[in-house]
Amino acid sequence: MNPFRLVRPRSLADAHAVLGADPRGTTIRAGGVDLMDRWKEGIDRPATVLDLRTAAAAEDARALASLSATATSLAVGALVTLDALAETPLPAAFAAVRAAAGQAANPAIRRQATAGGNLLQRPRCWYFRHPDLACLKKGGSRCLAAEGNNRYNAVLGGGPSYIVHPSSLATALVAFDGHAVVQASPGRPKEIPLGEFFVGPTERLDAETVLRPGEILLGVRVSAPAGARSAYDAVRERRLYDWPLVEAAVRLRVEAATLRDVRVVLGQVAPIPWRAREAEAVLEGRRPTPERLAEAARAAFEGARPLSDNHGKIAVGRGLVRRLLHQVTGVPLPA
Repeated sequence: MNPFRLVRPRSLADAHAVLGADPRGTTIRAGGVDLMDRWKEGIDRPATVLDLRTAAAAEDARALASLSATATSLAVGALVTLDALAETPLPAAFAAVRAAAGQAANPAIRRQATAGGNLLQRPRCWYFRHPDLACLKKGGSRCLAAEGNNRYNAVLGGGPSYIVHPSSLATALVAFDGHAVVQASPGRPKEIPLGEFFVGPTERLDAETVLRPGEILLGVRVSAPAGARSAYDAVRERRLYDWPLVEAAVRLRVEAATLRDVRVVLGQVAPIPWRAREAEAVLEGRRPTPERLAEAARAAFEGARPLSDNHGKIAVGRGLVRRLLHQVTGVPLPA
């Protein structure tokens, strides 16, 4: 690990002053779980580490550690821990968000890891994480996973890099309408639609979001239609504390036996949280029959382009989506 300067600001204004002096040389710390890994792997070599936790009590930083919900809205501060999010009783509409937070990592990590850190963590692809390899994401000439060991890489939206987005919380949040709340300098924050916040390698190779040096993620605000239901789940090769092979979140409501406001999002299969719009189109305005739900699950992976060793993600993902759709709609699974 390289020598660095640790700064503990007492307010957001103090934090912005540090960022303004050296935005590219300053790394923001929240829980620090992924940051420690990136240091050890040589991915990050910051001159300054800015610990945001000390600013949370300031008047201008209250949003950082706040968590509030109504039947149709949810606001999560960037410093809210995954454990707090998982243990807080949330309205039924946001069951997917609570489940995603509660299934991440293990209890010890969830008590330290934050919502903001989870959303902003870097890819877990072992070629990207290996300190001695220069993959495309680290300035190399090609994606090493494309022709290498790619069991856990993208089957949707991949290229030129085949990373998958690592955030389970992002998968759940994108199933709702909402915004990331970002502040670039002291003053009024800006809101970025979640559908535009996460970006793939065709747009940026140096990052997985639109955040620029000097900007701070304050939190996320999402909403759901009245009467909405949601669910999240993941399939892992090992039951405990493993990264998901595939994950999915579903949000919808049932009105007069018809499906409305359908949202299906896939995780661990694409460089961004992946809206399965083909599946949504199969369901929107239709009755939830077993045949219809099975058709939507198949459509969720329309256009998939698996690599040499990750074809299994498609079958596993379709089964997961189908199960979640039956869970949320209440339609019994066929025997």
